Amino acid sequence: MVRASWLLLVGACGTTGVSPQTPAPPRNAILLVSIDGFRADYLDRPWAVHLRQLAGEGVRAQWLTPVFPSKTFPNHYTIVTGLYPEHHGIVSNSMMDPATHRRFEIRDTLAVRDSSWWKGEPIWVTAVKQGRKSGVYFWPGSEAAIEGIRPTYWKRYDARTPNSARVRQVLDWLSAPPSQAASLATLYMSDVDYAGHEYGPDAPQTDSAIARVDSAIAQILTGLDQRGLAARVDLIVVSDHGMTATRPERTILLDDYIDLRDVSIIDMSPVAAILPREGRGEEVFRRLHGANPHLTVYRKGETPVRWHYRNNDRIPPILAVADEGWLISIHGRRSAPGLPPERGTHGYDPELPSMHALFIARGPAFRSAATVPAFTNVHLYALMTHILGLQPAPNDGSLDSVRALLRTGS
Repeated sequence: MVRASWLLLVGACGTTGVSPQTPAPPRNAILLVSIDGFRADYLDRPWAVHLRQLAGEGVRAQWLTPVFPSKTFPNHYTIVTGLYPEHHGIVSNSMMDPATHRRFEIRDTLAVRDSSWWKGEPIWVTAVKQGRKSGVYFWPGSEAAIEGIRPTYWKRYDARTPNSARVRQVLDWLSAPPSQAASLATLYMSDVDYAGHEYGPDAPQTDSAIARVDSAIAQILTGLDQRGLAARVDLIVVSDHGMTATRPERTILLDDYIDLRDVSIIDMSPVAAILPREGRGEEVFRRLHGANPHLTVYRKGETPVRWHYRNNDRIPPILAVADEGWLISIHGRRSAPGLPPERGTHGYDPELPSMHALFIARGPAFRSAATVPAFTNVHLYALMTHILGLQPAPNDGSLDSVRALLRTGS
């Protein structure tokens, strides 16, 4: 990614309507924490001690269902906009805009900071537009000026920043003087996702990553108590997707079935996003359809309705989706020197248990010691705007779908 740049963009302070000698009481706030790649059942592993404590004190969902594709950028942006990827435009971690022929890659910092890719209104923009402060620590979309607006406080992504430093900063944003305190703060941690890809979901290295993020959760809980924030901050802990084990021998090689000169492959695995050369679409589809028993091929307009993955120009005409645990590649990429084998991945059908994500919440708005049925992450924007008393932007979610999380009267 990019070097750390401790940029701070501070908006104009709102007036409180009272004299400086009588500060307004602080309003309730939300701290939204994402643990990338934390599969729902990781909560049952011995190393998730403080996460289980949090779940026991607050409310948890049986699991949180991602949107399709179950990848990092589409799901993180759905969580904060309440829009399906076909509506917010981040249809994958890698994509192409056919109108401009520009490509988007999550490691391309210029693309990530280009607001034209990001549609919809993330909750930090909703908050700033309605006179509230927001602080965002490494969340997809936060480096772009969406609608010309950035979070009040934000950081450019640097994976080397320790989780402890991230936690201290968001606590500082929340505990600042009332005129400067964030009403919404978000925090992102990538340890578990990285370990799952590199070593697999069942590896000891993944358990170690779970322990590290659990330690960060303990730091958050202690910090909220020590700063007197626990009674007014609603802590929401989520993940974007799960993880499943893969093996190199379970790889489908597209050029076993099609001529790569006939296509551009926009995204590879486990969902191959395929743009056929003009006039070659039906031939490419025919050659791939039924070619491999572990590959399901769709025309764009024929993807499952429940995926909400048809109505965006950035979704290419042909999608090839691997079975759970299978990868998609091409001969040249598979044999590329220095490319380590992937032992775990995600992106598959969100209904698969291995793709299920985490939801836990605790605070004044939420029920205590409760478990609720699973729900889709598209509803979280409606939930958070309700808690903060914000007028939501148009979105695909529904507060009624998550009202069971809330205390009576919240």
